Amino acid sequence: MKTSEIRDLIDFISKSGLNEVNIETKELKLSVKREPDQKVFKSTPVVAPVATQAIAAQPVAATQNAPAAKVEKAAAEVSSGKKTVEIKSPMIGTFYRSSNPDTPPFVSVGDKISKGQTVCIIEAMKLFNEIESEFSGTIVKAPVENATPVEYDQVLFVVELD
Repeated sequence: MKTSEIRDLIDFISKSGLNEVNIETKELKLSVKREPDQKVFKSTPVVAPVATQAIAAQPVAATQNAPAAKVEKAAAEVSSGKKTVEIKSPMIGTFYRSSNPDTPPFVSVGDKISKGQTVCIIEAMKLFNEIESEFSGTIVKAPVENATPVEYDQVLFVVELD
């Protein structure tokens, strides 16, 4: 048997879904064995029914997607009547509300902030990056929990402008 024929046979076996093949002739003994494909288990999240008021009071999940962020922003503008803006993560990393566990958070919901004020820290590759506000206002939402991973462009805070 030629090398090209062996390659073709191996390709055929891999496409057929067989896990083991043994071929024996007068001049050749060939055994091909592969590990069976691993089973992939899929799960769907269980959603418990919750009252509408409870949903409005809960912070936005850290894994929100962009359309949900726009809906939240629009809802905040409609309910308060004032303009809100979002402070978004400029990088991927771990979000921290304070410089260490023993100190109070840089900002909390209801706090007034000014332009250039540090609002949180994001750790990326063992570097701690202070995130500063680009505007003045009042923190109305803080959807990300302390010491959780954040994605690029994820909403960290919603600020109502003064």
